[in-house]
Amino acid sequence: MTDVPPGLTVLLGEAEVAAAVDQVARIIAPRIDDETVAVCLLTGGIWFAADLTRALARHGRHVAFDGLWLASYGDAKASRGRCEVRADLQRPLEGRRALVVDDVFDTGLSLSEAARLVRDAGATEVLTAVFASKPWPQPRAIEPDFVAWQAPARFLVGYGMDVAGRMRGLPFVAAAD
Repeated sequence: MTDVPPGLTVLLGEAEVAAAVDQVARIIAPRIDDETVAVCLLTGGIWFAADLTRALARHGRHVAFDGLWLASYGDAKASRGRCEVRADLQRPLEGRRALVVDDVFDTGLSLSEAARLVRDAGATEVLTAVFASKPWPQPRAIEPDFVAWQAPARFLVGYGMDVAGRMRGLPFVAAAD
């Protein structure tokens, strides 16, 4: 087991993370095909996207992979209310299904903007998958199609989620509030 840094409370252990990823991959696999492009939202989504695409392969789906780097938080704990595109898609999406993959869903701003950009790039269908979905007090512009874990309304770190760019690499999810 990885040491837990001081001040953190583990909410989902490493084995529970793996089980949640496998379960959501089992649900996603029948909805996609091998022409699907998994679009990872960078940088936080890379941990979930890597594990999810491997889990999809174990369930018989061998998707293409691309990344889209959007920033709405910077190093802050709250969204700035707008998305900045730092790196755009590299793979053609015209006529293909896309699966947008992200680490955490809270305001919905990044996921909504990513879905729009992917649709504008010509994807015939845009599905969305997030590892953690947090409750939000107001309706969001988009709801994810697939959620691995319903998270509490806490500040999360680990498994791609961070505080000022740190703690993303923890193999578990913890609360840092």
